Amino acid sequence: MPEPRNHPDEAVEPAGGTGAAMGLGQDEARSLERAPGPGPGAAPAVPVDRPGADRPRSLWSDAWRDLRRNPVFVIAALVILFLVVISVWPRLIAPGNPLSCNLDNSQKGSAPGHPFGFDTQGCDVYTRVVHGARASVTVGVCATIGAALLGALLGGLAGYHGSWADAVLSRVSDIFFGIPIVLGGLVFLSVVTGTTVWPVVGFIVLLGWPQIGRIARGSVITAKQNDYVQAARALGAGHTRVLLRHIAPNAVAPVIVVATIALGTYISLEATLSYLGVGLKPPTVSWGIDISQASTQIRNAPHMLLWPAGALSVTVLAFIMLGDAVRDALDPKLR
Repeated sequence: MPEPRNHPDEAVEPAGGTGAAMGLGQDEARSLERAPGPGPGAAPAVPVDRPGADRPRSLWSDAWRDLRRNPVFVIAALVILFLVVISVWPRLIAPGNPLSCNLDNSQKGSAPGHPFGFDTQGCDVYTRVVHGARASVTVGVCATIGAALLGALLGGLAGYHGSWADAVLSRVSDIFFGIPIVLGGLVFLSVVTGTTVWPVVGFIVLLGWPQIGRIARGSVITAKQNDYVQAARALGAGHTRVLLRHIAPNAVAPVIVVATIALGTYISLEATLSYLGVGLKPPTVSWGIDISQASTQIRNAPHMLLWPAGALSVTVLAFIMLGDAVRDALDPKLR
């Protein structure tokens, strides 16, 4: 006699009774714990919120991320950091006195403890090259800060208000652009008798701000036409708030790029004026002064010229490379 078949809807108890069913459930639970992910019919996992995970990055955070990955920026920044350190503490690597000279060593080559040799006065060239970084870097940094602040202020106000202020700034800039900078330095600095760096800094700021002013003017004109500026005005924001909170942060990037590149140019300009005898004057130690004194002895003692000229070239190149890297990082068209 055949055994009766179970109905499809009826549950079939596995062999071993209730205890076996409980054991099977535990095995299934263990297998689910070992599973790498949810099953085919499982609900999708809810992502865990992380602070700042979905926060949009700003232009400056994107630029800093790109700069850290740019080897040109890293190399230039390391060179500039080294120059700043030896400018502030030159005796870390050159403990000697740059004004201590001995005519018995005049124009001699390298010697133990004096790797760069001696100049015409018997001064250690290595010590003068290291200590000369202070004057050149000080002139470049101070002149750049002054020109950037003055140019950004005048150019930003002219671009924001327009009308007669913009016309006056444009005509004044044309006058300064028409003055040859080297000829202007010869005329302006020839009547200055001071031996500090500040007359040279003042002259560079006087003739350097129009370039940055025009860049700031054009950047502000472009930024003030954006919708968020119009919305801020419609909400009743004043001119000061609109200019400082909405326009300036979005218009300052081109000014930073131009100022960074101009810093290297100002250092070379200081060396040029010192070479011509109207820039920094002794007893100030400067690369331009050393190059000027060594230019007449290039055949007899070329080391007197090569080392300060090489230091000047590396410094200018480092700042130009830094400016190019900053420009590429802040340019939205390259993203």
